[in-house]
Amino acid sequence: MDDAADTTLLLSSEDVPPVREFNAGGRSPFLLTGDHYGRLIPRMLGDLGLPESELARHIAWDIGIAGVAEALAKHLDAHLIVQRYSRLVIDCNRPPDAASSIPRISEATTISGNEGISREAALTRRAQIFDPYHRRIGEIIDQRGSAGLPTVLVSLHSFTPVYAGIARPWHIGTLYHRDTHLPPLLLKLLRAEGDLVVGDNEPYAVSDETDYTIPVHGEARGLMNTGIEIRQDLISDPAGEKAWADRLARIFGEIEPVLRAQQLLSA
Repeated sequence: MDDAADTTLLLSSEDVPPVREFNAGGRSPFLLTGDHYGRLIPRMLGDLGLPESELARHIAWDIGIAGVAEALAKHLDAHLIVQRYSRLVIDCNRPPDAASSIPRISEATTISGNEGISREAALTRRAQIFDPYHRRIGEIIDQRGSAGLPTVLVSLHSFTPVYAGIARPWHIGTLYHRDTHLPPLLLKLLRAEGDLVVGDNEPYAVSDETDYTIPVHGEARGLMNTGIEIRQDLISDPAGEKAWADRLARIFGEIEPVLRAQQLLSA
């Protein structure tokens, strides 16, 4: 890897900040996050040794989730916090000490720009991309608590229809670990739609070893939480993004009064 990648100037004045927020004044109890919202690469890192065809694939970002997340935030009047750099630079939903934090191989693709990365360079990526994103989520949760606003964490993702040659049948999946309130309710309402194949901790399950956002910001703080995974072929165009944002807005609109009735929404 180029020695320049080892400097403390990973993000220059020509690079955008990693964190972007939408509807920051939103009053909804749902706080939305997008760990794999973007696919930008810092200019200093070039293309990580990959052609554009690879950088446009699911290995680089969560295809379609940006449009869904932005529209859902508007529908719900919810605050949305997203991270704009590719998960190939550093995965913002992985513990920083996990091997998949800065992947050398993703699916079957070798990420040559990550091979032989020094500890200093890895720490720089964390300090300039990973840490600001998660620090901001923490700050917002603290601010909401101080203002008396309840917070329910919803981490938005999308998944590829075929991984390593294996087709995935689910249209949408709920991901969770310790929360026993929100995920069962969400599963029930999704299955009641009648036209969906719904994954229960599919195609992934949340764990402390493989995830960061839900364990750290949701579970460690005692917040209700869920991850959502939508299959990418269903949200690969604006019409699909809108349809899923509309559907999820309707479902979360049904969930909120249930949680309030159960007196589960408190700051």
